[in-house]
Amino acid sequence: MRTMFSRFDYIDTARETGGRFVELVRSVADAETRLGGTPGWTIADCVGHVACAPARYRELARGEGSWPSRAIDLPDFNAKQIANLTTRDVTLLTQKLLDDLDCLLDQVCHFGARVPVMNFDGDTSVRADAALGILIGEFVVHGYDVAGAVGAPWPIDPAIAPLIARGRHPILPGWIDDDACAGHSATYDIRLRGCTERFTYEFTDGRLEIDPAEPRRADVHISVDPVVALLAAYGRVSPAWAVLTGRAFAWGPKPWLAAGLCGRFTPP
Repeated sequence: MRTMFSRFDYIDTARETGGRFVELVRSVADAETRLGGTPGWTIADCVGHVACAPARYRELARGEGSWPSRAIDLPDFNAKQIANLTTRDVTLLTQKLLDDLDCLLDQVCHFGARVPVMNFDGDTSVRADAALGILIGEFVVHGYDVAGAVGAPWPIDPAIAPLIARGRHPILPGWIDDDACAGHSATYDIRLRGCTERFTYEFTDGRLEIDPAEPRRADVHISVDPVVALLAAYGRVSPAWAVLTGRAFAWGPKPWLAAGLCGRFTPP
């Protein structure tokens, strides 16, 4: 049985990872340092992007705000967001992040039994509490980008990976790459090591369903380190590297399918 998470697990993790991200970026000497994970961005760009996220999530949870209707339009959406920043001062941006994050988490904390479903990028939708998993991914992955650029430590708790995965799952069907998935039918059984998290990705003629009620027999089973699964999903490490280093292993009738799974989605 999979671990049960409450909205308070998301809230606590979002507060902790957001605080860690702020602590990291405030320690950086040169905010104009270029990042490797997001070509063209500086650390200041990255901080500005992340700082805008909590307020945007609050708007979306209220049925307001804006989002790109196609996942492939997200880079342009982000570029406009960064270009319209009123400041590039990291201290001011991170204070905005913390203040807006407190407001967002208070909002989620006071949801009633009927949690709102909010629109999201790629014309998808997600429960507004589970969407915190996507926000946690922003903190963790962009923290990884910044730490890599400045040579700072950035340990990632494997227990965070399932929260991020579950937050992303409702939107992933809207993030498939139509060309890479054209005509593709296969069932992937994915297991995160060291925990009970396990999920099924089932493609049928290019359409994706996650954890269907009656999945077909798996074409490939994948056992993967949770942190590696997270970083591979965000395009920060390659599946080939994961296999070569023993952090992932695939078996079943079509084990070769594992190497191409991440490539079937539009990069986040």
